[in-house]
Parts: sequence; structure tokens; C-alpha cells
Amino acid sequence: MSFEAYTRFIYTTFMIKNITFSADEALIEQARRCAMAENTTLNDLFRGWLALYVAQSAAADQYDALMARLSYVKAGDKFSREEMNERR
Repeated sequence: MSFEAYTRFIYTTFMIKNITFSADEALIEQARRCAMAENTTLNDLFRGWLALYVAQSAAADQYDALMARLSYVKAGDKFSREEMNERR
């Protein structure tokens, strides 16, 4: 049995796109002060918010897909103890 040693280099690049927003100047300054108090930046806060926003949408889509897959389930009436423990 022979073992070959090798090195693999993987390069990952991230493309960051700049976005311009318009907002009330006083609101921006207030947000900057809040970010500074949290030792972060508005850019980092926005990136975090954007990731959560996208994740919520994906979670809703996953929930809808699950409900569609389970659409055949009809609970109907209440079950008796015997019916609930019935082995099929």
C-alpha cells in the first residue's frame, strides 16, 4: 500500500458589490452611533440584515414545500386511545 502526499491549493474569492441607499441624514447618523456602540459598521450590520432577510425567505419557501408534500395528510376527527395506538 502506498500513500502519496500532495498539497492542494484552493482559492476562494468573494465579489462584493457596492450599493447606494438614500435615507434621512439624521437617521444615518443615529444608525452610525448605534453601530459604533456595538463595535461594528453600518456595512456589517447591513450584510447581516441582508443574510437574515434572504434566510427568512428561504425558510418560508421550505415551509411551503413541506406543507405541499404533506398535503395528503387529513387528520379528520379526534382519535380514540385505541386508534392512536393501533399498529398497522
